[in-house]
Amino acid sequence: MDLRRLEVFCKVVELGSFTKAAESVLLSQPTISEHIRTLEELVGERLVDRLGREVLPTQAGTILYEYARKILALKDEALQALAAYRGHLAGELTVGASTIPGTYILPRLIGTFKEKHREVQIRVHIASTAEVAEGVLDGRHELGLVGSQWKDRRLDFQQIFSDELVLAVPKGHRWNGRREVAVEELAEEPFIARHRGSGTRMVAYHYLEQHGLEPRRLKVVAEMGTTEAVRQSIKAGIGVSILSRQAVAEDAAHGLLAIVPLRGLVMERPFFLVKRRGREPSPLCASFEAHLKAHNHG
Repeated sequence: MDLRRLEVFCKVVELGSFTKAAESVLLSQPTISEHIRTLEELVGERLVDRLGREVLPTQAGTILYEYARKILALKDEALQALAAYRGHLAGELTVGASTIPGTYILPRLIGTFKEKHREVQIRVHIASTAEVAEGVLDGRHELGLVGSQWKDRRLDFQQIFSDELVLAVPKGHRWNGRREVAVEELAEEPFIARHRGSGTRMVAYHYLEQHGLEPRRLKVVAEMGTTEAVRQSIKAGIGVSILSRQAVAEDAAHGLLAIVPLRGLVMERPFFLVKRRGREPSPLCASFEAHLKAHNHG
């Protein structure tokens, strides 16, 4: 079973298209079709269904896809181990990250890591905390960086960085310029929430609950999928929200929105490295993890 064929098959499944897979692996579409046909003959099963332009794996295709991913990951680990033996790192590492670490922390640290290891490729997949953990569990991400932790025997969480969540309001808001706002007053204002599964939301709601404000009492006028969408909505005057200080610091400095302290409440937010418990890290993953820990400013 040819590794290149398995790689092509995985791309077809992941991208749901022969055309996109061809572009991704730099082959012609007829070559992609030929690879899939040969693989189907080899295993004696139809592996994909062509539904118009969309391509979906059959049940047999789904089974093969799970094993093919593991085979290709093992191949990458073998090449990395040989590169490490020769004294240098090479290969690819996929890291899952929730919005804040993926947008504000990882880019700089990947830059400094690549200065020393130019042959490595680090792919960052930004998603919700829950989706990143799911990716670590099913092997799509070897490492995750997320904003909250929970009990799951299969996952290992280690605190590595920290941030602060702050109340941000539009520039013309009546609270702008106030020394502080009582937590209780939040229930009176139109509130922009992050979507369910967001680490920012989990942590913010936990703090509010601890300080006597049930999250269900918030007047939620919008739920947003990204921090950026919340930031732009605050600036547009839609409502107030609780966001990472890192995400709003620049806008606050330019007077495009305001950060208002909440009375008696400092919302520190740790970030965690998340790994699959019991999984042996590849040499590249171990080296990148050590780099993150060496640059831990939290």
